[in-house]
Amino acid sequence: MITTVIGRTFLKAYNKKFNLSYTSKDFFENEYFELFFNHAKYMQWVTNSPFVQMKKGQKPFLLTEEERKEKLQGLYEKASNELPDASFALGYPASETKTFATTSGLVSDLQIKVNEEDIYFSWIGSGLGIGVAGGYNFLIDDETILLETFNGWKHYRKYLNDTSLVKLRGNQINSWNGQWLTYKLGKNFQSDFDFTRLESEGVFVLGTDNIEVKTVNWSNLFFSLSRLYSEGNLNSYIYSFGQTNKTLGFIPIYLKSGTRLIDVWKQLYQNAEIFSSKEFQELFGMHIKRACELGSIGLQALRPHGLKDYMKNEKNLSFRKEKEIIIYQSYKTWLYAMLSKNKEEITDYTLELAELIQRYRKGATGTERKNLIEKELWGASSKRNFITALTEMIKGLTNEDLKKLKTLKDEVHLMTNEEFGYFKTLLKFDYAYIEKNN
Repeated sequence: MITTVIGRTFLKAYNKKFNLSYTSKDFFENEYFELFFNHAKYMQWVTNSPFVQMKKGQKPFLLTEEERKEKLQGLYEKASNELPDASFALGYPASETKTFATTSGLVSDLQIKVNEEDIYFSWIGSGLGIGVAGGYNFLIDDETILLETFNGWKHYRKYLNDTSLVKLRGNQINSWNGQWLTYKLGKNFQSDFDFTRLESEGVFVLGTDNIEVKTVNWSNLFFSLSRLYSEGNLNSYIYSFGQTNKTLGFIPIYLKSGTRLIDVWKQLYQNAEIFSSKEFQELFGMHIKRACELGSIGLQALRPHGLKDYMKNEKNLSFRKEKEIIIYQSYKTWLYAMLSKNKEEITDYTLELAELIQRYRKGATGTERKNLIEKELWGASSKRNFITALTEMIKGLTNEDLKKLKTLKDEVHLMTNEEFGYFKTLLKFDYAYIEKNN
């Protein structure tokens, strides 16, 4: 099972780094159990496992150390004497022998030999799952990322044990892993961070009755990972364990797409600081489930929220709110990246064309030209209709503007339908931006 594979990769790297020779059971007893379960607040809740099966009158937060050690022994007995199932081998099938329940994930009817060490590896691997918004986790078979995820465990434990944070909820290790990696690998990391700093970074949400780790947007995690591997690719198993286990499969992650977006942003706006903010990065990325349906997570999956609605019809940005400027810039960055995938340098070509179209509109009184632009040009559902609208504009232009429009007409004719959709939307946004600022 993939949790076992991840656990094995991690422990090999861990032993090498610290010059140890831990078996998976050694690590589980000396490190995992001590961090995750030997406290009043657990870091992980595994349904039906020995750690959550309480005797009459027992509560997890009231257990004595001796009682917690008894539950550890209960796990050891199951691992030694029973066939593995999801209650004590994480990511494995449920205990039904004739049919797999909805609590089973990534299972097979092939008889796969499992030894006791694999069971402890599965716990280690599950604790390294990286939670993202949408209810899914990433498991990435990469030693550097796994060791860095492990480094974050002790910080979550420290906050759970902090007497001034009694409202902090436990059992959120996967959500914590996502936030930890995003922050640690991101541009805003400070080695002397504290709870207040993490709260300002959006790691924690303070409610009336509790404090929770907020699940990070996958795009924030993506951009932080792209700082680690700016031109690299990763493979991730994406899943959800719960009452019903869900599997999205093994998905390639093309981190160079994050680098590409940042490069485009710098060329358009010069200021790299805005792009490094968590709030701005959250503007990118479709729902993780929709992203995985593309077959890979890259530039296309990073399409900003809400952009699709503007690409379908003549609907345009109004720029009535200040926030729409930032939204416009995120849309423009992504659209330019899609249009210039193989270009090292880009120019703000569409802004020049938008100024041309505005001059055309102002070149006559009445609403005829305004209607032509808003209804026929922005409302064009095909290249042919768009070119027809451009042709109608030709008779109202002279000199350089006429030459540019004819060149544009020829360029649109050579675009693919996909490129045309991106181009028209970008031009429409730039036109609305110029209209608002004049």
